[in-house]
Amino acid sequence: MPLHSRANLLSDEDRALCDAAIFSGSKSFDAASRLLPRDVRTASRALYAFCRASDDLVDEGQMGRASIVQLRNRLNAIYDGAPLSLPCDRAFASVVQAYGIPKAIPDALIEGFEWDEDGRDYHTLDDLLGYASRVASTVGIMMAIIMGCSDEHGFARAADLGLAMQLTNIARDVGEDAERGRIYLPLDWLRESGVSSGDLVAGRAEQDAVAGVTARLLTAADVYYRKALTGLGALPMNCRPAIKSAAFIYRDIGREITANGFSLTHRAHTSTVRKLALIARAASTPIQLRVDSSAPDRSTAFLVEAARVTLVRHDAATETGLARLLELMVTAEERRYEAGAANEQV
Repeated sequence: MPLHSRANLLSDEDRALCDAAIFSGSKSFDAASRLLPRDVRTASRALYAFCRASDDLVDEGQMGRASIVQLRNRLNAIYDGAPLSLPCDRAFASVVQAYGIPKAIPDALIEGFEWDEDGRDYHTLDDLLGYASRVASTVGIMMAIIMGCSDEHGFARAADLGLAMQLTNIARDVGEDAERGRIYLPLDWLRESGVSSGDLVAGRAEQDAVAGVTARLLTAADVYYRKALTGLGALPMNCRPAIKSAAFIYRDIGREITANGFSLTHRAHTSTVRKLALIARAASTPIQLRVDSSAPDRSTAFLVEAARVTLVRHDAATETGLARLLELMVTAEERRYEAGAANEQV
C-alpha cells in the first residue's frame, strides 16, 4: 500500500471525534499526547480512537463472537482502502496509509480482544504477557512506527512499555474485573498464595493475599518500565518528552495502588496536579541515549518482527534519497563542466 501524505491526515470532523474519544477514554494518554508534534499527535489519537472503539465493541458483550468477526471485517476493509463510514475507521485507515502500519500488528490486537471474548484464563506470567502483548504492545509498536522509529531495538522497547502499562492496568482493575467474573492475575500465583479464583470473584478472598499477588505483578511491570525507558533514545527528540511522560504517569498508578493498600474497591488514579508534576519531572531528567539492545520479550517477538517491514522501507527510502542526491550532484557537476568548456571555446 503506497504511503500517503501526512499533511491534513484527518478531516476536521474526524479529528474532533478522535480528540473527544481520547479525552473521555484516557486522561493519562490525553495529557501525554499533548506534548507530541502535531502530525504525530493527530495520528496517535486516530489510533487510540480505533483501539478504544474496538475494545468497547467487545466489552459491551451484546454481540458475542460476532463482534470479533465484525472487527476483522472492518480491518480488512481498512487495508483494502475502503473503510466503513465510521469516524474511527476512516481515521485509522488514514494512519495505515500514511505510515504503512503492517496489518499483522492490528490483527494481533483483535486476537487479544478475541481472547477476552473467549474468557481465556492466564495461569502463568508468560500466559498473561501473551495477552498483554496483543492488547497493549501492539499499540506501543504502532505508536513507534508513527513517531518514525527506525531501530529494531526501539520497537522491542516500545513493546516492553506496552507490557508494563498493561500489567499496571491489570493491577489497578483487580476488583472491577473480579466483579465482572474475570481474573487477569496469574492463576498459579493466586493458588500459591492460597486464593481460589471462585473466592476472588465472589468477593470472599483474603485481601492481604490478593495484595501480595498484585504487588508481585507491579514488580514485574517495573522491570519492563526500566527497559522501556531506554528505548526513548530510538525516537525523534520531539517525541521523547511525551512518551517519557506517559511512562512516568502510568508507572505512578502503581504507586497509587500501593498507597491505597491494594484496595479492591478503590480504583487508583493520578490527579491532574500529580500528572503535571510527573510531566515536569520527565522533562527535567536526562534521557538515556543508549537503547537496551537485548532481544524482544518472547511474548512480543512476533510483533517486532512484523514491524521490521517498516525498517526495510525506511532503509530503501534512505537509499533512494541518497541515490537521488548523488544524481543531482553529478548532474550539477556535469553542467558546471559543460558551462566551463563553453566559456573556454568563446
